[in-house]
Amino acid sequence: MIECGMRVSDDLKLCVGDVEVDYLAVARAVGVDRRVVKQTAEQIRRSPYLYSIFSKTKPLGTSLVDLVSLLGYTAVVVEANPKSPGVMAEVAEILSRHGMVVRQAVAEDPEMVPDAKMTLVIEGRLTGQAMEELNGLKVVKSIKILK
Repeated sequence: MIECGMRVSDDLKLCVGDVEVDYLAVARAVGVDRRVVKQTAEQIRRSPYLYSIFSKTKPLGTSLVDLVSLLGYTAVVVEANPKSPGVMAEVAEILSRHGMVVRQAVAEDPEMVPDAKMTLVIEGRLTGQAMEELNGLKVVKSIKILK
């Protein structure tokens, strides 16, 4: 639900942005009976803590990762210790020094995604020198390029 930005309304409706999504559609997407989805929505609504979260979630927007080849961009997937401070700053600083513009940055939450990664979509192509510098960062475990 968080990944899609789905929220639960006061009257137990599931919404993505302003669009209502019925229980059956969600159930099919996750491979469960629609009653499970309804019970989950009811449980979220009854819990003040869960409802405080799931009544405010919103979709983040379109990921450019699957569009990089069409747009002439490159996606740089960085695997690092996601709890280390400054990972995004160090990577962005190297890209900036090489004149590369970051169009989109998405960092997965390590509390919700095992093996969380950060993906940066940059204009154009990543240079060999920038790649070497990124690989040389102590906080970086691996770099993957998607074109």
